[in-house]
Amino acid sequence: MRAILLGFALGVWALQQQARLPDGAVWSALCVAFVVAMMLGVTKPRVRIASFAIGACALGFGYAAMRAEVRLREQLPAAYEQRDIALTGFVRGLPEQTEDGARFLFEVEANGAGLRDFPRIVRLLWMSPDRATLRPGERWTLTARLKRAHANANFGLRDAEATLLEHGIRATGSVSAARAPRRLTPDAAGPRLMIDRLRARARDRIETVLGDAPHRGIVVALAVGAQDAVSDADRSVMRATGTSHLVAISGLHIGFVAGLAAFAFGFVWKRVKLRGVPAPLIVAAPKVAAAGSAVFAACYAALAGFNVPAQRTLCMLLIFAIAYLCGRRPLSSLVLLWALVMVLIDDPWAVTSPGFWLSFCAVAAILHAIASAGRFESRAHSRDDDDIDQWDRVDPSEVGQRPAHTPRRKWLPVIARICGRARRHVTSGARVQYAVTIALAPLTVYWFSQVPLLGPLANAFAIPWISVLVTPATLAGLMLPAPLDAPMLHAAHGALSALCDALARLAATVPAPLWILPKPNAWALAASCIGVAWALAPRGWPLRFAAPLTWLPLLAPSAHPAPEGAFRVTALDIGQGSALVVETARHSLLFDAGPGPESTHAGERIVVPYLQAAGVRALDALVISHSDSDHAGGAPAVLQSIDVRQFLASLPANDALWSNARARGAQTLRCAAGQRWKWDGVEFQVLWPGPGPLSGKPNYQSCVLKVTNAAGRSALFAADIEADVEHALIARDAAALRADVLIVPHHGSRTSSTEPFLDFVGPFVAIFQVGYRNRFHHPHPTVFARYQMRDIVLSRSDDDGAARSEIGSQITFERYRQSHARYWMAR
Repeated sequence: MRAILLGFALGVWALQQQARLPDGAVWSALCVAFVVAMMLGVTKPRVRIASFAIGACALGFGYAAMRAEVRLREQLPAAYEQRDIALTGFVRGLPEQTEDGARFLFEVEANGAGLRDFPRIVRLLWMSPDRATLRPGERWTLTARLKRAHANANFGLRDAEATLLEHGIRATGSVSAARAPRRLTPDAAGPRLMIDRLRARARDRIETVLGDAPHRGIVVALAVGAQDAVSDADRSVMRATGTSHLVAISGLHIGFVAGLAAFAFGFVWKRVKLRGVPAPLIVAAPKVAAAGSAVFAACYAALAGFNVPAQRTLCMLLIFAIAYLCGRRPLSSLVLLWALVMVLIDDPWAVTSPGFWLSFCAVAAILHAIASAGRFESRAHSRDDDDIDQWDRVDPSEVGQRPAHTPRRKWLPVIARICGRARRHVTSGARVQYAVTIALAPLTVYWFSQVPLLGPLANAFAIPWISVLVTPATLAGLMLPAPLDAPMLHAAHGALSALCDALARLAATVPAPLWILPKPNAWALAASCIGVAWALAPRGWPLRFAAPLTWLPLLAPSAHPAPEGAFRVTALDIGQGSALVVETARHSLLFDAGPGPESTHAGERIVVPYLQAAGVRALDALVISHSDSDHAGGAPAVLQSIDVRQFLASLPANDALWSNARARGAQTLRCAAGQRWKWDGVEFQVLWPGPGPLSGKPNYQSCVLKVTNAAGRSALFAADIEADVEHALIARDAAALRADVLIVPHHGSRTSSTEPFLDFVGPFVAIFQVGYRNRFHHPHPTVFARYQMRDIVLSRSDDDGAARSEIGSQITFERYRQSHARYWMAR
């Protein structure tokens, strides 16, 4: 059975790695493979397990493909993008309050365009004074301006479009002011909306009681699973100490709450009489406790919004409870696999989320560690029992004690038993923490490019603190009516304050609490996972001490990929803006940092995570071409998270980035034509602006950088220069403009990329860094056609995602959406 369940899960995972959905030929092959596997499994006992596993794999692949076909059928036609469309529907989930409005999910019941396969769920941003009145289930008619579900696509980072697909979001946009929204009655109904309304009321109660308390967002997250109110300070502290999982309603919280519920139900049931008959004589108290814990866990998982860890825990509890009520005791590993399949049946795209892997792998590691230590533990228990029996069998006359002292000596077996149990609990807890720490380390590096060094120590006291004090107090506050809820919620916040203060002090004691590592490739990840299973093997397993050797590819990866005398340019997909990473054999440079908090937070969301995933621990130079926010907005996030040795910019003297860079220890220098330096056989040359005082608008001041390798091949970064600067560069030194790779000036606007400029540059590759359906309509059709007529290899970040050029004696070019294609892209 385990092989069959694993085979089904493997088939679901395999479908999510495909560049396209199965066609007729693939479906025929799947059907043949399934039938043949089932026949072999029935007729050939020797290959029965393998045959059934292969058949289950084909079944999982086909099931996931059918679900994908149904979900992708809902599509917004390209002709209707960014057009005002009247929508009628209702609010789903909990609206998220942001600085620029309210972001919420809207389930569409009817659309003014009359489209048949219109997206059922869209995500909208409503910038309105009335946005705070949005409640789950409210029915509205409004006008929205939509775009297809689209997200940034970058090397080494998680595919956000998969997240949109997982949640069924097939279009995004904003509420338009073309027509005033109007609320309709009655409100929508249904079990899911009833749960959302309960979650909204719970959040409102907490916010009313706690007001502006500093850790109010964590209490809300523990109560209803909404993390939008968690402060940046709390996030940074928990990220540094490896306790971020405590902010969400995880399987740990649900399991602990289920345990409390089981104790409470059993305690009460033992003292209840039904018509004079003790209740345990009618139904055994353990069975009532099991059923009660499952019901209570289901309620808490519903408050969490049924995220993947909550689903996993709830499925396991339900399976255990049903089996116990039926008089069965299933194996823990089998229960985990059944929960895995149940989660994937409900959500085949869960395999694309980090929470899925972290949750299931953590439980698998715990079960593996417990099973490996089972024999040793049973021997230890036997020794403890023998010692206690020895105390019981001692005759006072044999040890020279008088019988009068016998009552005092009767406590000795009890004390020994308590000490033995305490020792076993401590040993078991340490073993579980050790197993989870080493098991999740490879996955943490793969998904987040970091390992919190303080994680084991911080979690040792944070987990019981949250589980024993904060979570029960929060739930008690939700169950009690007002005003009795206020003391419990304040108690929960007070316990959180003490914990957060302790975590902040702990993080401050270590200069670098996070160990930043590049994202591992498939071989390094597989080797480290084998090493985890090897290290957690039973005592006496051959060469178990050598398991850490398998982690070397993960912990000590190779350096920069560019050889001596060559360099690599990665044009990140950060929407409307610019961010370019240049890597030589031993040096790294970032040219512009993308938009900041005023727009898409690309510096924090994309640029910094990419640098960490690429193994860039320090930037030898950060170049900010000019002061426009889509180029300079992400620089503060980069300066805060990455060591910068030199800050080179074309900014006014009073710009705050100068002082910020100096405060971080970077050497500052204004960008000026004539500056040159060489790294690893690669020359860097600034072509613009002139060395005099800055003048004109920011685009005129843009820093233009040319990078040339030992073979004479080069790349030109033109920032936001326009026609006047292009003419000036041609007049100054037209030969210096010659380049093989060109980052298109000003995102392909109509005021740039003149004919003479393109003739003198003569690029082989041209990269447009533009946002999807951006409001500037970049690139301009005339300019884009100008590049096409020259037979230049073109790449647009809105179509291709990030683009990467390896520039050595030859030029290799890679588009992310081609090399990492998935079936949901461009759909």
